[in-house]
Amino acid sequence: MKVGMIGLGRMGEGMSRRLIAAGHEVHGYRNNYKKAEEQFEKGYISGCTASVESLVQVVHSSKGTLTQDDAKSPGVFMMVVPAETVEDTLNELLQFCVEGDIIIDHGNSNFKDSRRRAERLSKMGIQYIDCGTSGGVYGLERGYCLMVGGANSAVSTCRPIFDALAPGISAAPRTCDRDGYTLYPEEFGWIHAGAPGAGHFVKMVHNGIEYGIMQAYAEGFNILHEANAGSKYVKEGDAEVAPMDCPEDYCYDINVSKVAECWRRGSVVGSWLLDLTADVLRRDGELSNFAGGVSDSGEGRWTVHAAVDLGVPAPVISSALWSRFESRRLGAFAAKVLNGMRAMFGGHDVR
Repeated sequence: MKVGMIGLGRMGEGMSRRLIAAGHEVHGYRNNYKKAEEQFEKGYISGCTASVESLVQVVHSSKGTLTQDDAKSPGVFMMVVPAETVEDTLNELLQFCVEGDIIIDHGNSNFKDSRRRAERLSKMGIQYIDCGTSGGVYGLERGYCLMVGGANSAVSTCRPIFDALAPGISAAPRTCDRDGYTLYPEEFGWIHAGAPGAGHFVKMVHNGIEYGIMQAYAEGFNILHEANAGSKYVKEGDAEVAPMDCPEDYCYDINVSKVAECWRRGSVVGSWLLDLTADVLRRDGELSNFAGGVSDSGEGRWTVHAAVDLGVPAPVISSALWSRFESRRLGAFAAKVLNGMRAMFGGHDVR
């Protein structure tokens, strides 16, 4: 199957290489044409173009090259670009698309935007698929977990793409009640979640859960990291800080890196995220290369918004989002307000 890919960064390159390995033909475009040429020379893409217009022409041609005689045929285009650039990329692409084309958005777009875009494109005879994609830089080897939203006909046409990108049936044991002979797409690592927008809705919640899991790991390892605080505790009779009742209870010099390594084996909290955590802790147990400010790319916020709209409690995901805000000192002014109030009503020291 021949596809055009816009965006050949770490994610796009890995996806292209996986598709080519499965026998597909991937023509790519990125802003840095020299870098695209290097990727072509390495065999990471089947071909590259200097413009989106040229990319569309190549995909529409029957031979995968630009010729005068080739009649246009519908094509499939994959956008692997940041969410904030999807709209501009889509508008540029639409200048050259024809009726029958299919556009797949692999970015972390808001599901509401994806639904709106699908409605807009359907009036042009173009089908829009929102495909939440998880796997990151490891997807080339492990495969990509895909959460797909779109019309049945478009998803069916693109199934060879999803089958090639997904991890495959061997990535996890089958659940116990599955029919022994019938295989389902979700068992290969991709799911047609529903109508346009559904794919990015599921990916949004996926990332919200990710926020909660990562925060739980971070807080747990922080407690372990501070478990030796009792040996350093000096009782000063400070009225501003609650005293530690029994410092002797907290005199454990725990090697957090070794704990992470241990938990990877046989523990109920074992996971791929823990594997990655153990790896980074092994390299530097104090994580001295990290400042501690954690960004949030949008999905966590959108998940909390959806929970409020639906009236569904989500305290863990919400708390994880607030923690990311605090990590960037976005609550610093609130802390100063507290300082001010305590100083005024009780003459308390400012820390």
